[in-house]
Amino acid sequence: MKIFKRATKLIGILIVIIGLFLGIKFTIKQYTYSKDLESLNNTVLGIEIKLSDLEEAKTLQQGQVQSKRLIDLSKIDPLWKKFAKDGVLKDNFKYLDDIDFFVITYKSDSLLVNGIIAEPKKEGEFPVIIFNRGGNKEIGKGAKLKTLYSLIYSASKLVKEGYVVIASCYREDDEFGGNDINDVLNLTKTIKELQKVDSEHIGMFGWSRGGMMTYLALKKLDIIKTAVIGNGPTDLVQLIIERPEMETEVCAKLIPNYKKNKKQELEKRSVLYWVDELDKNASLLILCGTEDKKVNPNQAEKIAKKLAEINYDFRLKKFKTDHKFSKKTEELNELIINWFNTKLKKN
Repeated sequence: MKIFKRATKLIGILIVIIGLFLGIKFTIKQYTYSKDLESLNNTVLGIEIKLSDLEEAKTLQQGQVQSKRLIDLSKIDPLWKKFAKDGVLKDNFKYLDDIDFFVITYKSDSLLVNGIIAEPKKEGEFPVIIFNRGGNKEIGKGAKLKTLYSLIYSASKLVKEGYVVIASCYREDDEFGGNDINDVLNLTKTIKELQKVDSEHIGMFGWSRGGMMTYLALKKLDIIKTAVIGNGPTDLVQLIIERPEMETEVCAKLIPNYKKNKKQELEKRSVLYWVDELDKNASLLILCGTEDKKVNPNQAEKIAKKLAEINYDFRLKKFKTDHKFSKKTEELNELIINWFNTKLKKN
């Protein structure tokens, strides 16, 4: 009995220590993030949308650009310290010198929404890829920083290969695949304003939540020639069972009328329930990490089976890796570039 009591006491102490460690780690992470955001105050990412901008937006067309500002990456400290050493880009990021990055605001519904553009510095007319990032609930500077970071890490090699990439930061009133999908759809109109873009050749690339947005876009548009989706959820009904925190922290908080119309709202965002409504003229590359703990890999297998049943032009490629495709960056970039070169570029 004494041994049992001592063991119980020891376990209790260990639990307290682990709790304190995790609490300290979380606090440090939050502090670092707040300092990162503070460092953006005097950069183009720190410029906020003002009431006068919203008044001006009333006269704009959907997708029309209200402002476009060049981003100096060396001034974006949270990112620059990842890409550079002693003020110079590291060897594996030197190609960023050949890319211009811009932050834009554009009209979507009655709102002004932020976005990021990456384009080759060289002259020319290039096919364009709409990039849909993952994540949720980011606003203001945080949303712009996350979108820029995601675009650079996931899609900037495409710019090096001769593509323009444009991404929405999504509206601040995030509905996780509700009206915010319009922020993606309206970029197809924004594209027509860009000088270096071949607007007849539009592709799409989505990761995680961005994969869900890409499926929704392929349902609503018929001008996307091809798309790549990485670890995107295809069945939110299954997802919230396997990850209850996704329901309590994301779906229930962001999706309008969730409690009243739970099943309907989840299925509206889940391609598995309306696969036959996808644009039949598009093609699709599905990337699946078989060790993904955030989106069950069988979600990719299920949608692949449905696509095969309707003879959709797709390919499912599996990698032994996690949600972020850790340690698979080079293979991933090569596969994505080859896919778009084959399916999107002019022959």
